[in-house]
Amino acid sequence: HVKGKGIIIREPSVVAVDKANNEVLAIGAEAKQMIGRTPGHIIAIRPMKDGVIADFDITQSMLKFFIKKAIGKNSLVRPRIVVGVPSGVTEVEKRAVIDATVQAGAREAYLIEEPMAAAIGAGLPTGEPVASMVLDIGGGTSETAVISYGDPIVADSVRVAGDKFDAAIVSYLRKKYGVLIGERTAEDVKLQIGSAYPLEELGSVSMEVLGRSAADGQPKNITVTAEDVREALLVPLKAVFESVHRVLERTPPELSADLLDMGLTLTGGGALLRGLDRFLHEATGLPVQVAERPLDCVAEGAGRTLEGKAHIPANARGAVKAAEK
Repeated sequence: HVKGKGIIIREPSVVAVDKANNEVLAIGAEAKQMIGRTPGHIIAIRPMKDGVIADFDITQSMLKFFIKKAIGKNSLVRPRIVVGVPSGVTEVEKRAVIDATVQAGAREAYLIEEPMAAAIGAGLPTGEPVASMVLDIGGGTSETAVISYGDPIVADSVRVAGDKFDAAIVSYLRKKYGVLIGERTAEDVKLQIGSAYPLEELGSVSMEVLGRSAADGQPKNITVTAEDVREALLVPLKAVFESVHRVLERTPPELSADLLDMGLTLTGGGALLRGLDRFLHEATGLPVQVAERPLDCVAEGAGRTLEGKAHIPANARGAVKAAEK
C-alpha cells in the first residue's frame, strides 16, 4: 500500500533460493510457482513462517525487492513503513521485524497488530466507544481481537491459518487414500471445493486430484469430495474457533453486549473459505459477516494509519527510526 495510490503490489511471501550459493532466484508470485517443481539445489521457502521471521537475511532480501518495486525509479527515497505483526509476537520478534525493515531501506519502521489493521481496513468504528470484533485469518496466523476506543481490549493469536488448512488436507488425503500431494495442489483443492459448513451449492461436488502413491511411489489419480475437504479442515477450524471463544470469554460484559449488534467481521484470505461465516455463527451465536475485500484489509488499514486517516493505536505509535539504531 502506497500513500495516494492504495494497494499496488499483491505478492505471496515466498522466495526461491539456490542452496549451492545462497543466491535469491525469484521472489513473490514467480517463486511460488516453483514450489514442488524445482531441482534439488533450488528451494522455494517462506521466510516469514507462522507470522514471524524464520530467515532474517531472506526476509530482508524480500522486503528490499518489494520496496524497490513499490517506489519504482525513486531509488534514493527512504520510505516510512508500517508492518503488520501478529498480536502474540514477543519483543524479540518485534525487534527482528523492525531491524529487517530498517535494513531493507526504511527511514522509519512502525509496527501495528494485524487485527487492529484489519479492523481499520474493514471500516469498523475502531476509534469509537463501541466494541468491534475482528477475526483475521492469514497464511501463518489467525488473529482475533475486540477493539474499542482505538485499541485492542482483548486479543488472541494462534499459529493456525491458511498454511495449516493446506497441511490438514495433505495429511487427510494421505491417511484416507494413501496418496501424497503437494501444498500447491492442496491449496487448489481448498479453493475449488473447500468449505467449513455443509453447503447446498457444493452438494456432492468433487474433483480429480493427481498425486503419488505412498505405498509404491507411482502416480495415482483420486477423486476428492467436498465432504473430504470439510472433514480435513475440522481440526484447524476447531483451533480457530477456540481462539475466538477465548477472546469472548475475556471480553468485559459491557462490550459483550455491543457484539450482539456489531457481530464478528472476518478478514484475510481465510475469510474466503466457503461457509466459514455460518460455521462461526452457529458456534458463537453472533452475527458474522465477511469484510468487503478481506484480502486487502490489513494492508488498507496499515496504510490508513500512516496517511493519518485512522486512529493510530498506542502499540503502533512508538516509531523506531534508523537513527536510533
